[in-house]
Amino acid sequence: MEPSPEDVKRYIAQGLDCERVEVDGDGRHFQALIVSAAFAGKTRVARHQLVYAALGERMREEVHALSMRTLTPEEFRGQGA
Repeated sequence: MEPSPEDVKRYIAQGLDCERVEVDGDGRHFQALIVSAAFAGKTRVARHQLVYAALGERMREEVHALSMRTLTPEEFRGQGA
């Protein structure tokens, strides 16, 4: 069974302390906005690795593609959000 965007949102939130998680997608390909203080001082690659770690085996088995915007709370607020 393919995961829903809500499933992917829950998986990320369970494995990473997030201020905000938004996920859209079709069951195989997802787009996510993830706002977490854990991203502070990290490169984009390191931020993505934190999200992949939160997803664990699900990234290999259930989630086939995930496009991410990973922001700190300060970066998110700086966008006028």
